[in-house]
Amino acid sequence: MVFLLGFLASCGPKGEKAGAGEAGEVAEETGKEYAVNAANSKIMWEGSKVTGSHNGTVEISDGSIAMEDGTLTGGSFTIDMSTIEDEDLDGDMKANLENHLKGTVEGKETDFFNVPKYPTAKFEITKATKLMNNDDANYIVYGNLTLKDVTKEISFRANVNEVNGQIKVNTPQFTIDRTEWGIKYGSAKFFDGLKDKAIAEEIGLKVDLTAG
Repeated sequence: MVFLLGFLASCGPKGEKAGAGEAGEVAEETGKEYAVNAANSKIMWEGSKVTGSHNGTVEISDGSIAMEDGTLTGGSFTIDMSTIEDEDLDGDMKANLENHLKGTVEGKETDFFNVPKYPTAKFEITKATKLMNNDDANYIVYGNLTLKDVTKEISFRANVNEVNGQIKVNTPQFTIDRTEWGIKYGSAKFFDGLKDKAIAEEIGLKVDLTAG
């Protein structure tokens, strides 16, 4: 039974693993820079545990995308962690989960993202490689994700297109292992005996960004 519970907790959200390596050198933004439109940009997230899952959004507050001759050359964006929102719960349950994730509950500040201490996260492109004949994406994007002052290079597939003078970026869902950024709460990899309280290490993410 313990093995089964551990297996279920490890399944986590679906999506390609983004990996987590040493931070890379940030790419120079050559060509035209497009300012991120915060009102039309967000990240969708999904987390899971043995007994169920939750999903929601977090807002992108600013950033830029650089294109030269129709090719993505660089870019970065800031994530406003204070905007973490759950979309599958209501009322007190919704508020309790959001406050726990943000670390605004006394005694639980460090369980997840500790937003009072680390109010923002950041992604900075290190490299972008074009994909050919791929139905899901036209780039593999590499970049440094800084979360709780820990920086790791990740990679994921993305669609990057110019539409009516604006740059649209969206991704299939990919996953990161939160423990790579020191977020170990509820992880069966670090704590024994969690059983049905175990929380998957993987977080599912989808980026939907507009710049122009």
